[in-house]
Amino acid sequence: ERFFEENGKTITAVFIGILIGVGIYFAYAIFYQQPRELEAQEEIYYAESLFAKDSLQSAVDGINGHLGFLDIAANYSGTKAGNMANYYAGISYLNLGQYENAIKLLDEFSTTDPVLAVESIGAIGDAFLELDQPSEALDYYKKAAGMSNNGLAVPFYLLKAGLVAEMQGDYDQAVEFYTRIKKDYKDSKQGADIEKYIAYAKAQQ
Repeated sequence: ERFFEENGKTITAVFIGILIGVGIYFAYAIFYQQPRELEAQEEIYYAESLFAKDSLQSAVDGINGHLGFLDIAANYSGTKAGNMANYYAGISYLNLGQYENAIKLLDEFSTTDPVLAVESIGAIGDAFLELDQPSEALDYYKKAAGMSNNGLAVPFYLLKAGLVAEMQGDYDQAVEFYTRIKKDYKDSKQGADIEKYIAYAKAQQ
């Protein structure tokens, strides 16, 4: 009781400060962020349709008055659509052969979706491999394969990791990647032929 008597004004000020902070947060979310989310979703829809048609450069740059992935990512940073625009732009650049740009955009993408997370990190590995940087590619393939237990994406990148390890003459590590496919993903597409990869890598040890 004495504590509250002596510190009542301070406690009241702190409480009011918390209420003001909460009010500002909700005002920001409702009156600023939500409208931006809706705008960003509307803008990305057209770019996604171009991406689906393999009109990748137009999807990245925009066309006919519609924003492309680059402008959506820049103008709507902090929104879900703006974040996805980084992913789409990165994948587009990868397929357009602009590998440095692909790495930059994919590195700015973040997600809690286990499949997209694996694919985005694996795609960075693909870009490094195209740039003739196999060590970096292998690091990203390993990272992608360790992010999830998805039965489609993970064995795909485990196989890529094994092949790059072979390129570098590290057959012991290649066998480890292939063995993981055999053990954990034997029913995957990669698992169907994994025995021959294991046999070859072991023969080279």
